[in-house]
Amino acid sequence: MSVKARQSTPGFFSVPQQRRFRKNILAWYDRHARDLPWRASHDPYRVWLSEIMLQQTRVAAVIEHYHEFLRRFPTVEKLAAAREASVLAVWSGLGYYRRARMLHAAAKAIVRVHRGKFPASEEGLRALPGIGRYTAAAIASIAFGEPAAVVDGNVERVLQRVSGDRLAGEELWIAAGNLLDAKRPGDFNQAMMELGAVVCTPRAPSCLTCPVVELCATRGELAPKEKATPQKKREIHYALNLRKEDRPNQEVFLVQRPGDASLMPGMWELPELAGLNGTGTPSFTLRHSITVTDFTVRVWQNVTAVGVGGKWIAQARLRQIALTGLARKILRKAKLL
Repeated sequence: MSVKARQSTPGFFSVPQQRRFRKNILAWYDRHARDLPWRASHDPYRVWLSEIMLQQTRVAAVIEHYHEFLRRFPTVEKLAAAREASVLAVWSGLGYYRRARMLHAAAKAIVRVHRGKFPASEEGLRALPGIGRYTAAAIASIAFGEPAAVVDGNVERVLQRVSGDRLAGEELWIAAGNLLDAKRPGDFNQAMMELGAVVCTPRAPSCLTCPVVELCATRGELAPKEKATPQKKREIHYALNLRKEDRPNQEVFLVQRPGDASLMPGMWELPELAGLNGTGTPSFTLRHSITVTDFTVRVWQNVTAVGVGGKWIAQARLRQIALTGLARKILRKAKLL
């Protein structure tokens, strides 16, 4: 957002209040920020990787994948040169695999078009595959110090509560730009996101520990939005078939999704079974959630899926192929990963 836009748009705070807000939140962040691995560096490759991984994914789930991804692809050049299947295999377990494909495509563009150097501006970053307004602003501010405000779910909640108004769309970006600290834009953006993640939480916000509570219009009492979409419940069954069970190199029978599938194309999974409700006893059961559906997953051993073509995969190779998140969860439960 341009300086002109920020100055010409009225905010919900006076200028002195804006200054106090910036000072308080940055002082709080300097003292209480979580020690997260991607905060140890302003390297744009690491900042970019963390921002893509953190989209719709919990921090705890990202940390392990972040370290492993950097071990396999320590530079943007290594990532660009990798096969897509290898990238998806390392990404496996994070879900939303389009992110990994766009990450790979952007790495190729950075190497081919920009000679391995990241564009240093929000505008230049947005021209890369898979990088939208939020991600471009995050990278530009954290890695390059550009005064670009970010708005994600956490920032949106903070802005709505402190303003006492259900801000939406461009109003949110203007409000974020009004508050942005131009001298420390990367730290300020991370402080806003951190505040929403650990203090100004969706439920039961910790207002007594909030560094800007005296400036907040609602103290966490903003009227709730309309009720969230209720979770659907569904039961599904999968076959876990092994051979060479007495040998260290046992094999697992897996099927691969078609390359033109609308969801997770090319990913490997266990064959799904039908018509087993109430028949026999499964080897084990687990829970799995995708968006608005909660799945009860029942896994059966030594049951053949009729008419399913697949491939026997050696246990040692399971970490090297692109597994769906559910397949990875099942194989871990079975102690095969």
